[in-house]
Amino acid sequence: MLFSNKFKIPGLILLITGLIFSILYFSINLRFELPVFAVVSSFMETKLFTTFSTNVADELTMIFLFSGLFILTMSEEKDENELLKAARQKAVKIALIVNSAIIAFAILFIYGTGFMAVTIANPFLPFIIYLLLFSFLKRRRN
Repeated sequence: MLFSNKFKIPGLILLITGLIFSILYFSINLRFELPVFAVVSSFMETKLFTTFSTNVADELTMIFLFSGLFILTMSEEKDENELLKAARQKAVKIALIVNSAIIAFAILFIYGTGFMAVTIANPFLPFIIYLLLFSFLKRRRN
């Protein structure tokens, strides 16, 4: 079940906002200090069900990126048909295989902060791979 095609614009807006936030976060160390509630907090000591003040710029960036990619992935095309459904299924299969291969490669050959970077990128990779593959398959069929 897909979202209406009308959701593509909000998805793009969220994705672009996330990309802008990530550029600002890494280039000028974007900061938003806010009190937050945490189920588990593990900085100096581990606390459960606590509140504290922290920089939420990275969380905002990730939620904008994730929700934008999710909405774009789950939005139907204007002319959704059986050929596009088949392309979607193929793109999902290939995206999962490629993402699994990336994770397996990272587990075996990437260590330390490089592995952490792959882990942080992992929630977004299946969506990005899918969108690229679906776009390619859609263009190839036309």
